[in-house]
Amino acid sequence: MDTIKPRVILLPGGGAPAALEFSALLTALGPDVDAVAKDLEVFAGPTPPPAYTLDDEVAAVFRFADERGWDRFHLVGYSGGGAVALATAARVPGRLESLALFEPAWAGSWGWTEPHERLWRRYEELRSLPPHEFVPTFLGLQVGPGIAVHPPFDPADPPVWMANRPAGILAFLDTFATYDLDRNALAGLAAPVYYALGSDSNPDEFEEIATKLAGVFDDFRLEVFEGRNHLAPPHALEPDRVAGSLAALWDGASRTPAGAGAAQTGEDP
Repeated sequence: MDTIKPRVILLPGGGAPAALEFSALLTALGPDVDAVAKDLEVFAGPTPPPAYTLDDEVAAVFRFADERGWDRFHLVGYSGGGAVALATAARVPGRLESLALFEPAWAGSWGWTEPHERLWRRYEELRSLPPHEFVPTFLGLQVGPGIAVHPPFDPADPPVWMANRPAGILAFLDTFATYDLDRNALAGLAAPVYYALGSDSNPDEFEEIATKLAGVFDDFRLEVFEGRNHLAPPHALEPDRVAGSLAALWDGASRTPAGAGAAQTGEDP
C-alpha cells in the first residue's frame, strides 16, 4: 500500500514571494512531501484588495486546498503568513493536521504585555514615514537589541515585487488592529503546533507570542535557533534542520484522529 505524502501549504511573510521565501526549505523537504508555497492575497495586485482583512487570506487558503482535493492538510506560516495560519486554524481547526509557525507577525490582540504594546505603538508610527524610511525602520523592529539589519536586496535597486510591499504591510497592520482572533477557537485545535524562534529576534514580539500561544495549544512544541532572527530565519539558513523538525511534527500528527477538534469549528469561509 502506497504511503500518502504529507500535504503541506506554506505561507510567506511580507519580505519575498512564497517560492523565493521557501526555496531552500522546499528543497530540503524533498519529493516525499507534497508541499506548495502559496503567495498571500494582500500582495496579489499593485494595491491590497479593497476592505482587506485576514478573512480574505483564510478563504484563499481553503480554496487553494480545495482545488487540490485536500480535505485535511498541514499548514506552515512565516511572519504575516503565520498570522494568516493562526486565523485559518481558528476558523476550521478540524481541517488542519498540524500547524507550524515561524515567528508569526501577530497572534491576536489579547494578553499583551506592556513591552508588546509599546512595540505596536512603534509599528503605528511607521505610517508617518516616507517610503525610503519605512522599510529599514520596519525591518529594524523585527530583531533584538544590537542585532544588525541586512536588507536582502539593494535598497537603491529593489526587486520588482517590492513595489507593493509597504502598502501590503500597512494593510496587515490595519487588519491586525480590528481582527477578532478567537482564543477559544484556537484552543479547539487538537493538532500539534510547532513554533520556530530565532534567539536574535525581537523578544517583545516573537518570544512573547511563543509564550502566549504555549498557553493556548495543548500540544505546543517550541524550538529555539541560536543566532537566527526574523530577517535571517531558520527555514532559510538551516532548512535541513527545520525540515527534520517538520517531519517529526507531521509524523506525530498522522496519529491524530481525522476530524479531531471539529466540534469547535464553523463552516469554511
